[in-house]
Amino acid sequence: MKVVVQRVSEAQVKVDGKIVGEINKGFMLLVGVDENDENTDADWLVQKILNLRIFGDKDEKLNLSIKDISGEILCISQFTLIADYKKGNRPSFIKAAKPDKAIPLFDYFKQEIAQSGLKTESGIFGADMKVSLTNDGPVTIVLDSQTKS
Repeated sequence: MKVVVQRVSEAQVKVDGKIVGEINKGFMLLVGVDENDENTDADWLVQKILNLRIFGDKDEKLNLSIKDISGEILCISQFTLIADYKKGNRPSFIKAAKPDKAIPLFDYFKQEIAQSGLKTESGIFGADMKVSLTNDGPVTIVLDSQTKS
């Protein structure tokens, strides 16, 4: 799984013009599921995300986690993160998990995030979503469960 973590002051996602997920200060997560991903990938990412210290403390040093600030989380499915672009200029998405595997794993990821007790919202898997956010910093981190980086 690959996750793009964006520290935001606010974010929302709309489907068919209606807001389906909305948060204030916290993380907006773009989540891509690879065909080889398992629950253990989601588990590793959840722990890394919940403990990632990228919020400023009283001295403005990045020492606080999302749990420390009682932040909010918006999860967005993003199969294009699994793009293979090594050959030519048209990306291939063949390594992205098919919906029968990706949906349960994305749902599992969201449930594990929500078990933190933090407000957790999401877009709709496979929908044409319109995502807006105010990136705070900006601070953006890319995590990959397969390379643990």
